[in-house]
Amino acid sequence: MSPPEEVSTLSSEAYESVRGRILRGELSLGDAISRRKIAAELGMSFLPVSEALLKLEFEGLLESRPRAGTRVRIPSPEDVQGHYIVREALETQAARLFSQLATAREKAELKKLAARCDALFQKADRILYLQLHERLHRRIAECARCPALSHAIEQTHSLASTWLCVQGGALLEKLERPHQDLAEGLCERDQNLASEAMRTHVRTSLQRTMVRMDPYFRLRDNRGKRFLRKKKESTG
Repeated sequence: MSPPEEVSTLSSEAYESVRGRILRGELSLGDAISRRKIAAELGMSFLPVSEALLKLEFEGLLESRPRAGTRVRIPSPEDVQGHYIVREALETQAARLFSQLATAREKAELKKLAARCDALFQKADRILYLQLHERLHRRIAECARCPALSHAIEQTHSLASTWLCVQGGALLEKLERPHQDLAEGLCERDQNLASEAMRTHVRTSLQRTMVRMDPYFRLRDNRGKRFLRKKKESTG
C-alpha cells in the first residue's frame, strides 16, 4: 500500500488532469469517466484516481450513480440559477469592499488585468481566457481583505468554468469590454456603484450561460435525469 503522502500527491495529479480535460473540452458535459482508463493513462492505481473523482464530484463537476458509473455532470437550469444567486451575493460584497480597501496600485493592476481578459475574450482563446478570468475575480476578492470571502468565491469559479467552456455560437450577443467596464465600476470610491457594476456583470454572465447550456438542459430532460449507457461501455 502506498504511503498517504504519495496517494495525496497522485490524487492531486489525477484531479488536475481530469479537471483540465473538462476545461479544455476534451470531456464534454454528460461524457462518461472511466477510472480504469484514467489510472492506466496516468500510471497509477485506482485509489488516487477515486479520491480525485470524489473531489470533483463534491465540487459539482462530476456525478455518479449506482450501476451507471461516473459522468461529467449536466446541471439543471435551477442548478445554474442557484449558483449565480450565490455568486452574486458573494461578489457584490467583494466589490463593495474592493472599492473602499484596494490601493491605487491595486486598482490600476485590476484595470490592466481586465483589458487583457477582454482581449482574450475577443480572441476566443478558451483556456487562457478561463485562467485569466479566474485570476481577475480572485484578485478582486483578495483586495477585499477578507480571506473567507476570497475562498468562497474561488470555490464558485471552479464549477462555473465548465459552463463557460460551452460554445454559444451566434446566439450570444457580442460584448466589447465586459471586464473593463466592471473594473471601472469597482475602481470608483462609491460602494453602491461598485456593487451595481458587479451585479450587472454577474447577471449578464448568467444570461449568457443559460443560452450556452440550453442544448444540455434539453439533453438532460430527454434522458429523464438518468444516465444512458452505450452497449459494452465500461466506466471502470
